[in-house]
Amino acid sequence: MTKPVLEKIALVGDYLPRRCGIATFTHDLRNAVAQACDATCIVVPMNDAAGPYAYDKEVQFQVSEQEIEDYRAAADFLNFSNVDLVCLQHEFGIYGGPCGSHVLALLHDLRMPVVTTLHTVLSEPSQTQRAVMTQLIRFSTRLVVMTERSRQTLLEVYSVDPAQVDLIAHGIPAVPDTNQRDLKEQFNVEDKFVALTFGLLSPGKGIEHVLQAIPEIVSRFPDFIYLVLGATHPSLIREQGERYRISLERMAKELGITKHVSFYNRFVELEELTEFIGAADLYITPYLNVQQAVSGTLAYAFGCGQAVISTPYWHAEELLAEGRGVLVPFADSSAIAKEVIGLVDDDDRRKAMRARAYELGRSMTWEHVSRLYLESFHQSLEERSQHQKPLAVRTLDEQPLALPQMQLDHLEHLSDSTGIVQHAIFTIPDHSHGYCTDDNARALILTVLLEEQGKDSSIVQSLASRYAAFLNLAFDRETKRFRNFMSFDRQWLEDDGSDDSQGRALWALGTCIGRSRRSGLAGWALHLFQQAMPACENTTSPRTWALAIMGIQEYLRRYSGDRTAALMSERLAQRLIKMYEVTATDDWPWFENIATYNNARLSQALITHGRWSDDQRAADTGLRSLRWLCEQQLSPEGRFRPIGSNGFSREGGVAAVFDQQAIESHAMVSASIEAYASTKDPFWNEQAHLAFDWFLGRNDLGRPIYDAATGGCFDGLMDNQVNENQGAESTLAFLLSLVEMRQLAATMRVTSSASPKN
Repeated sequence: MTKPVLEKIALVGDYLPRRCGIATFTHDLRNAVAQACDATCIVVPMNDAAGPYAYDKEVQFQVSEQEIEDYRAAADFLNFSNVDLVCLQHEFGIYGGPCGSHVLALLHDLRMPVVTTLHTVLSEPSQTQRAVMTQLIRFSTRLVVMTERSRQTLLEVYSVDPAQVDLIAHGIPAVPDTNQRDLKEQFNVEDKFVALTFGLLSPGKGIEHVLQAIPEIVSRFPDFIYLVLGATHPSLIREQGERYRISLERMAKELGITKHVSFYNRFVELEELTEFIGAADLYITPYLNVQQAVSGTLAYAFGCGQAVISTPYWHAEELLAEGRGVLVPFADSSAIAKEVIGLVDDDDRRKAMRARAYELGRSMTWEHVSRLYLESFHQSLEERSQHQKPLAVRTLDEQPLALPQMQLDHLEHLSDSTGIVQHAIFTIPDHSHGYCTDDNARALILTVLLEEQGKDSSIVQSLASRYAAFLNLAFDRETKRFRNFMSFDRQWLEDDGSDDSQGRALWALGTCIGRSRRSGLAGWALHLFQQAMPACENTTSPRTWALAIMGIQEYLRRYSGDRTAALMSERLAQRLIKMYEVTATDDWPWFENIATYNNARLSQALITHGRWSDDQRAADTGLRSLRWLCEQQLSPEGRFRPIGSNGFSREGGVAAVFDQQAIESHAMVSASIEAYASTKDPFWNEQAHLAFDWFLGRNDLGRPIYDAATGGCFDGLMDNQVNENQGAESTLAFLLSLVEMRQLAATMRVTSSASPKN
């Protein structure tokens, strides 16, 4: 059999000039492989919110990390570009979707072997992380890890075949000989003992523990100086600005060590980095995460022949064994001070340590590492050629249903400094009707879900603050209830809002608490939630109870031990169950004698409560009533047909067909997704898609209800036309449905039982 030829390689992962460790690794690996063989090496990088970047010519396709369709398009590009092999860099945080699950859409569609470099191998993954990792392993022909500990974890925790795994060290540059004296003079530290830490700055790096060690060090060695080299991590800048760096600088001032600490706040290129390493006498990595599988900064410093003091994360434990470095306990400033003093005081020991590090580092140069990768690539080609899958045409029935792009133009258009305006005349905000708590609560939920899915742009954060401010103002601290309607001139039009607005506001607050990573937003919501929750028990509307239950369950995501909240959810759920048992018959298994608006929320609340509170009676009631509602809202042609608002549906009567409202489709999308999460029954996945397709034109008039250009949504379907006004309720119904469908798609990818591709 002819040996497969490797003519074109594609590397997938972050890439320079994006500033992160994976980007640097992918760039260095690509260049090393390109120099070691005759194959063409192209790159498919991931773009974050700050991208796209000014890439070099080897970048031939780009992926927006949060856009699932980009991953499928990238797979098509690679399949039809005669790529022989894909080398994927994997870290959970660089791909979109829950725990980076979007990358599975790319891998699922690729028709060539995949060699995956695992930069993190978790020994105690979450359920979702394990599911993503399991699929990633199945889609990969070979796996590359950089430490023996990672290899053992793959075998023991993920049951990987040892023959599938290659152990290849993190590559390092071949460092030219340098004169330390000259380099110290260059940085004006010729009379100093220099310790160095470099890399993108973030709280997990543990720099503060080194700072706390410095007073003890300088009491023995007054000429000691600590250099912290590296820009703050871009994602941390977006979320918190320079808060961490500023806190370190203030700590240095409070400790009285400002003359002994220097921060270089920039991302340095390899040549300058090598000079900093050469000028240092000692390298320190005080990282705080024991499961850090690999550290590129540690590999670079070690390979350059530095004496290293490190906390015992996995990579450091292996690399610094047998006297090649010194390990100190995590977050232990005293231990750091002791070991620094010991190495400063013992030149012979420090020089011997550096020599051992430099010797081992020769096997870690990119020249050597690239040859090992090429061996793995060729082995993958040989293994895959034995059972190669042909490039097949996929019918629509075999492909995942495409979802529209998330477009927020109309949402922004409807939102001003007060909040979101209730109504619109066509696409123009109708200020005559002002604002309401209901819509601002829905809008706040949307921004939190967008944040959760990685679309946490400055625009989304700004909108979230406006909607939260509206709810904050709407809450009456005396009555502990929310007002609902406000005029355009910011005058409240009522002393007390509807019961439903209480439940919807509580749902928004619970979502902020349970899902938002923004501590300010979650903290504000917690303060208000605890004041507002009791009032929901004194309401009489079953829909209010349902909305409150969903808010409480969101809150319990973070504060599962709150017995008061759990009991409130239980009491409200029992009220719904009692209503159902009093009213329901075999022909009419419903909560009331009439099905009116926002119907599916009643069922959804019981499914949610039952799922998280281990209440099978509640879950069964929710599922039974929701299945009946699905039957009532199915047209003879098999389309979703929400119960019309022009008469609703009474027991023993005929359901109104029009006017059909977007809020009903959204409620059915949400409830079906919750039912699927609870049961894993494919029926509910189908129902969610049916309800969502109503927005896309699979309805009684065959007309799309959403505006693809702006992300707005028309206000309903009448008997002979679409209501072309695009108000807040309908627009938010569509956008919330879309964000939830995107989440469902990600979940389906994670839990898919797709067969192995190798």
